[in-house]
Amino acid sequence: MTVIVRDLRADARADLEGFARVRHLALPYMLLTADSLAHDIAHMHPDAHYRPLVAVADGEVIGTAQVHLVHDSAEPGVGSVNVYVHPGHTGRGAGTLLVRAAEEHLAAHGALRLYSWVLDEPGNRAFAARHGYRSSRSAHFLRLDLAGGTLPPLADPTPGVELRRGSDFAGDPRPLFELDARTTADEPSDVDYEFTDYESWLAETWRHPLFSPELTSVVLVDGRPAAFSAARTHGGRWYGTVMTGTAREFRGQGLAKLAKNDSLHRARAAGYTEAFTGNDTGNGPMLAINKWFGYEVCATEVRYVRELG
Repeated sequence: MTVIVRDLRADARADLEGFARVRHLALPYMLLTADSLAHDIAHMHPDAHYRPLVAVADGEVIGTAQVHLVHDSAEPGVGSVNVYVHPGHTGRGAGTLLVRAAEEHLAAHGALRLYSWVLDEPGNRAFAARHGYRSSRSAHFLRLDLAGGTLPPLADPTPGVELRRGSDFAGDPRPLFELDARTTADEPSDVDYEFTDYESWLAETWRHPLFSPELTSVVLVDGRPAAFSAARTHGGRWYGTVMTGTAREFRGQGLAKLAKNDSLHRARAAGYTEAFTGNDTGNGPMLAINKWFGYEVCATEVRYVRELG
């Protein structure tokens, strides 16, 4: 069967569903749906030159690539290429065709350095090395059994500390944007970000179809947002923590635990049965917090980088 690579057709439901299906089979630890993919395509910043690609054989989507420039990086020419192939269709050249098309697209838009996440399996790592990528840092996917596990008991906030829901900020989400920007700047990363575009954050994060303001928890200290745990959900079963952080001046007070525990308890009460999150392997404090909750590592991915030219 001949494999071809082409642009994903955002107006074709079969393409969106095929892309989401392959991603779920290859990477079941991250929430992505046809609707969330359509939202990303519609709202990604134009400077990202976002180009989702699909590999197709006999009319079936068997491979995917998410391709874009990191437009909010302080360093120019940084690109991102994440390729996933249906586990039943590996070894047919789909991955190579996707990588080639992605690199050509990014190079045409000025990319000088490309980053890619690769699942930590021998075949995947060998594939990345053959295509000129070298490994750097790594990160874990973690899973928590919300239905059968035991969460730590809820603790009452200390005086001056208040728990709120993300939905309480629906009238003015800017304080959450500012807290997200401050905490994201301290996250382990290969790329330095300039997280300053509020309108893009509203479109890409706050209005994302999987984002749950109701299950997002925010900690206020003397009325100021100090820590939060942001949630995405899908299908009434899957719950994902996409960011948990504490502003630097409020660290060491257990506020991240307080926010995440509140969100997890409310997610379980709402009927969600599986919780996922991810942490850089060097982020000891957050890994310790997640171990305290009962999360277990379910997969590891490695960040690969390639210099162009």
